[in-house]
Amino acid sequence: MRGTSERTAVILDRHPLWLDALERLLDRVGVTVVGKTTSATAALEAIDELRPRVFIAEYDALEESEDGIGTLRRAIEVDSNVHAIVVAGSDDPEEVDAAFAAGASVYCVKTAEPDDLASAVRQAFQSSIYYAGVRKRAIAPAALSGSLAARHLTKREIEILRLVAEGHSNSQLAKMLWVTEQTVKFHLSNIYRKLDVGNRTEASRWAQLHGLLPVVTEARTAAA
Repeated sequence: MRGTSERTAVILDRHPLWLDALERLLDRVGVTVVGKTTSATAALEAIDELRPRVFIAEYDALEESEDGIGTLRRAIEVDSNVHAIVVAGSDDPEEVDAAFAAGASVYCVKTAEPDDLASAVRQAFQSSIYYAGVRKRAIAPAALSGSLAARHLTKREIEILRLVAEGHSNSQLAKMLWVTEQTVKFHLSNIYRKLDVGNRTEASRWAQLHGLLPVVTEARTAAA
Protein backbone atom coordinates (compact mmCIF):
# COMPACT_ATOMS: atom_id res chain seq x y z
CA MET A 1 0.00 0.00 0.00
CA ARG A 2 1.31 3.44 -0.90
CA GLY A 3 0.94 6.60 1.07
CA THR A 4 -1.66 9.15 0.06
CA SER A 5 1.01 11.05 -1.85
CA GLU A 6 4.35 10.37 -3.48
CA ARG A 7 5.71 13.13 -1.22
CA THR A 8 5.12 11.31 2.04
CA ALA A 9 7.02 10.76 5.27
CA VAL A 10 7.04 8.75 8.47
CA ILE A 11 8.67 10.39 11.47
CA LEU A 12 9.97 8.90 14.70
CA ASP A 13 10.94 10.82 17.82
CA ARG A 14 10.65 10.27 21.57
CA HIS A 15 9.08 13.70 22.06
CA PRO A 16 5.56 14.48 20.74
CA LEU A 17 6.38 18.20 20.57
CA TRP A 18 9.28 17.50 18.23
CA LEU A 19 7.06 15.26 16.10
CA ASP A 20 4.62 18.14 15.71
CA ALA A 21 7.44 20.53 14.83
CA LEU A 22 8.76 18.14 12.17
CA GLU A 23 5.29 17.72 10.73
CA ARG A 24 4.91 21.49 10.37
CA LEU A 25 8.31 21.76 8.69
CA LEU A 26 7.48 18.95 6.26
CA ASP A 27 4.12 20.49 5.46
CA ARG A 28 5.95 23.70 4.58
CA VAL A 29 7.92 21.88 1.88
CA GLY A 30 4.91 20.00 0.55
CA VAL A 31 5.51 16.65 2.25
CA THR A 32 2.57 14.81 3.84
CA VAL A 33 3.25 13.02 7.12
CA VAL A 34 1.43 9.68 6.88
CA GLY A 35 2.77 8.38 10.16
CA LYS A 36 4.34 9.85 13.29
CA THR A 37 5.22 7.90 16.39
CA THR A 38 7.43 7.65 19.47
CA SER A 39 7.85 3.89 18.91
CA ALA A 40 10.49 2.40 16.60
CA THR A 41 8.37 -0.72 16.18
CA ALA A 42 5.36 1.35 15.13
CA ALA A 43 7.57 3.29 12.70
CA LEU A 44 8.67 0.05 11.02
CA GLU A 45 5.06 -1.07 10.71
CA ALA A 46 4.10 2.28 9.16
CA ILE A 47 6.95 2.08 6.65
CA ASP A 48 5.94 -1.44 5.68
CA GLU A 49 2.29 -0.48 5.22
CA LEU A 50 2.51 3.06 3.84
CA ARG A 51 5.82 3.02 1.92
CA PRO A 52 6.76 6.67 2.53
CA ARG A 53 9.44 8.37 0.48
CA VAL A 54 11.15 9.78 3.58
CA PHE A 55 11.79 8.35 7.05
CA ILE A 56 12.99 10.87 9.64
CA ALA A 57 14.18 9.23 12.84
CA GLU A 58 15.63 10.57 16.06
CA TYR A 59 18.89 8.77 16.86
CA ASP A 60 18.01 8.30 20.54
CA ALA A 61 14.59 6.88 19.65
CA LEU A 62 16.34 4.29 17.49
CA GLU A 63 18.76 3.42 20.30
CA GLU A 64 15.86 2.73 22.64
CA SER A 65 14.40 0.15 20.27
CA GLU A 66 15.03 -3.58 20.62
CA ASP A 67 17.46 -3.65 17.70
CA GLY A 68 19.04 -0.30 18.54
CA ILE A 69 20.31 1.70 15.58
CA GLY A 70 19.85 -1.50 13.55
CA THR A 71 16.16 -0.55 13.39
CA LEU A 72 17.17 2.00 10.78
CA ARG A 73 18.76 -0.71 8.68
CA ARG A 74 15.61 -2.81 9.05
CA ALA A 75 13.51 0.12 7.82
CA ILE A 76 15.60 0.33 4.67
CA GLU A 77 15.37 -3.44 4.20
CA VAL A 78 11.58 -3.15 4.45
CA ASP A 79 11.55 -0.48 1.74
CA SER A 80 14.80 0.05 -0.16
CA ASN A 81 13.39 3.23 -1.75
CA VAL A 82 12.92 5.10 1.52
CA HIS A 83 15.21 8.09 2.07
CA ALA A 84 16.40 7.91 5.70
CA ILE A 85 17.27 11.07 7.62
CA VAL A 86 18.59 10.85 11.19
CA VAL A 87 18.24 13.78 13.57
CA ALA A 88 20.25 13.82 16.77
CA GLY A 89 21.11 15.91 19.77
CA SER A 90 24.85 15.76 19.14
CA ASP A 91 27.43 15.44 16.39
CA ASP A 92 29.27 12.58 18.11
CA PRO A 93 31.44 11.01 15.36
CA GLU A 94 30.57 7.50 16.51
CA GLU A 95 26.85 8.23 16.23
CA VAL A 96 27.32 9.83 12.82
CA ASP A 97 29.26 6.79 11.57
CA ALA A 98 26.71 4.38 13.06
CA ALA A 99 23.84 6.21 11.35
CA PHE A 100 25.53 6.14 7.95
CA ALA A 101 26.59 2.51 8.41
CA ALA A 102 22.94 1.65 9.06
CA GLY A 103 21.91 3.31 5.79
CA ALA A 104 21.05 6.92 6.62
CA SER A 105 21.38 9.38 3.74
CA VAL A 106 21.51 12.45 6.00
CA TYR A 107 22.57 13.07 9.61
CA CYS A 108 21.20 16.33 10.98
CA VAL A 109 21.96 17.81 14.40
CA LYS A 110 18.88 19.20 16.12
CA THR A 111 20.55 22.59 16.52
CA ALA A 112 20.51 23.02 12.74
CA GLU A 113 18.42 25.74 11.18
CA PRO A 114 14.99 24.48 10.05
CA ASP A 115 15.77 25.48 6.48
CA ASP A 116 18.82 23.20 6.50
CA LEU A 117 16.70 20.17 7.34
CA ALA A 118 14.05 21.27 4.85
CA SER A 119 16.74 21.39 2.16
CA ALA A 120 17.85 17.86 3.03
CA VAL A 121 14.26 16.65 2.73
CA ARG A 122 13.87 18.30 -0.68
CA GLN A 123 16.91 16.38 -1.94
CA ALA A 124 14.99 13.15 -1.36
CA PHE A 125 12.63 14.11 -4.17
CA GLN A 126 14.85 16.02 -6.56
CA SER A 127 18.60 16.46 -6.24
CA SER A 128 19.62 20.05 -6.92
CA ILE A 129 22.72 20.56 -4.74
CA TYR A 130 26.04 18.84 -5.44
CA TYR A 131 29.20 18.98 -3.34
CA ALA A 132 32.84 18.77 -4.42
CA GLY A 133 33.81 15.14 -4.89
CA VAL A 134 30.26 13.89 -5.26
CA ARG A 135 30.12 15.06 -8.86
CA LYS A 136 33.27 13.07 -9.64
CA ARG A 137 31.67 9.94 -8.28
CA ALA A 138 28.61 10.66 -10.40
CA ILE A 139 30.69 10.17 -13.57
CA ALA A 140 32.03 6.87 -12.28
CA PRO A 141 28.96 4.69 -11.67
CA ALA A 142 30.95 1.66 -10.49
CA ALA A 143 32.73 3.69 -7.83
CA LEU A 144 29.49 5.32 -6.70
CA SER A 145 27.74 1.98 -6.51
CA GLY A 146 30.59 0.54 -4.50
CA SER A 147 30.66 3.38 -1.99
CA LEU A 148 26.90 3.16 -1.48
CA ALA A 149 27.09 -0.58 -0.96
CA ALA A 150 29.90 -0.22 1.58
CA ARG A 151 27.86 2.34 3.48
CA HIS A 152 24.99 -0.13 3.81
CA LEU A 153 27.16 -2.90 5.24
CA THR A 154 27.10 -3.18 9.01
CA LYS A 155 30.32 -3.19 11.03
CA ARG A 156 29.96 -6.93 11.59
CA GLU A 157 29.39 -7.53 7.87
CA ILE A 158 32.50 -5.53 6.99
CA GLU A 159 34.46 -7.52 9.59
CA ILE A 160 33.26 -10.80 8.10
CA LEU A 161 33.91 -9.61 4.54
CA ARG A 162 37.50 -8.76 5.45
CA LEU A 163 38.04 -12.15 7.10
CA VAL A 164 36.52 -13.93 4.10
CA ALA A 165 38.87 -12.02 1.80
CA GLU A 166 41.77 -13.26 3.93
CA GLY A 167 40.68 -16.80 3.09
CA HIS A 168 39.00 -17.99 6.28
CA SER A 169 36.33 -20.69 6.00
CA ASN A 170 32.89 -20.50 7.58
CA SER A 171 33.93 -22.81 10.43
CA GLN A 172 37.00 -20.69 11.11
CA LEU A 173 34.90 -17.52 11.10
CA ALA A 174 32.45 -19.05 13.56
CA LYS A 175 35.27 -19.86 16.00
CA MET A 176 36.93 -16.46 15.58
CA LEU A 177 33.70 -14.51 16.12
CA TRP A 178 32.17 -16.82 18.76
CA VAL A 179 29.03 -17.45 16.71
CA THR A 180 27.49 -20.43 14.95
CA GLU A 181 28.22 -21.33 11.34
CA GLN A 182 24.55 -20.67 10.60
CA THR A 183 25.02 -17.08 11.81
CA VAL A 184 28.06 -16.72 9.57
CA LYS A 185 26.05 -17.99 6.59
CA PHE A 186 23.27 -15.53 7.43
CA HIS A 187 25.71 -12.60 7.40
CA LEU A 188 27.32 -13.81 4.17
CA SER A 189 23.92 -14.03 2.51
CA ASN A 190 23.24 -10.40 3.46
CA ILE A 191 26.68 -9.35 2.22
CA TYR A 192 26.19 -11.05 -1.16
CA ARG A 193 22.79 -9.43 -1.56
CA LYS A 194 24.01 -5.94 -0.67
CA LEU A 195 27.07 -6.16 -2.95
CA ASP A 196 25.15 -7.93 -5.72
CA VAL A 197 27.70 -10.76 -5.91
CA GLY A 198 27.19 -14.50 -6.10
CA ASN A 199 29.88 -16.00 -3.89
CA ARG A 200 32.73 -15.36 -1.44
CA THR A 201 35.32 -15.07 -4.21
CA GLU A 202 33.40 -12.24 -5.89
CA ALA A 203 32.79 -10.62 -2.51
CA SER A 204 36.51 -10.80 -1.70
CA ARG A 205 37.39 -9.25 -5.03
CA TRP A 206 34.86 -6.47 -4.39
CA ALA A 207 36.43 -5.75 -1.00
CA GLN A 208 39.87 -5.48 -2.58
CA LEU A 209 38.71 -3.17 -5.37
CA HIS A 210 36.89 -0.85 -2.96
CA GLY A 211 39.58 -0.49 -0.34
CA LEU A 212 37.97 -2.41 2.51
CA LEU A 213 41.11 -4.47 3.16
CA PRO A 214 44.00 -3.06 5.23
CA VAL A 215 46.39 -4.72 2.80
CA VAL A 216 45.43 -5.96 -0.65
CA THR A 217 45.82 -9.71 -0.53
CA GLU A 218 45.14 -12.56 -2.90
CA ALA A 219 41.91 -14.11 -1.65
CA ARG A 220 42.12 -17.88 -1.25
CA THR A 221 39.23 -20.10 -2.27
CA ALA A 222 37.36 -21.36 0.78
CA ALA A 223 34.37 -23.63 1.25
CA ALA A 224 31.02 -21.85 0.94
